[in-house]
Amino acid sequence: MTKAMSGQNLVTLDAENLIASARAAQADGKLPPVHLWNPPFCGDLDMEIRRDGTWFYNGTPIGRAPLVRLFSSILKLEDGKYFLVTPVEKVGIRVEDAPFVAQDFEAAGAGPGQVITFTTHVGDTVIAGREHPIRVVRDPSGEPSPYVMVRAGLEALIDRKSFYRLVDLGEAHRHEGVDWFGVWSSGEFFPIIPVSELTL
Repeated sequence: MTKAMSGQNLVTLDAENLIASARAAQADGKLPPVHLWNPPFCGDLDMEIRRDGTWFYNGTPIGRAPLVRLFSSILKLEDGKYFLVTPVEKVGIRVEDAPFVAQDFEAAGAGPGQVITFTTHVGDTVIAGREHPIRVVRDPSGEPSPYVMVRAGLEALIDRKSFYRLVDLGEAHRHEGVDWFGVWSSGEFFPIIPVSELTL
């Protein structure tokens, strides 16, 4: 289900100005401090991030990967809604599921000492742990949707091939009074499915 925009009136903005502001904000190569910015809300932009991580603008896919990475760096979540934020403006966008996709990971070690490092489709790297938990949501049919926290409430949907690899690293562990099958990273255990529901 697509997450609603903050209003139904779309705004026509100068995309070049938005891009220029975003570039200026991260001139030092680091992620801009969007959590410190509180510019005026300028309306909703006809921009959407689909479940597979593809960004659309005015119904057309944004094919330039550097531009997508730039926009992703000024993405902010407030009260369940997504915005692109610069020091001077804030515009609402739609996000179908999670704003990022974790498309690969590396694992080192085993058991509680294991460390899992994810890479997203926009170049973020994140080590799963207390600050960056993995969670798995299952729909009524039992189909899992796994996520890892990237930054400031923004999650990445773990893609199918990576999730299968993750399951291969799983083990049974008693967690909060329940026997779970899940994975370890950075000393934290992340449940995937109750052991009682596993099918052989």
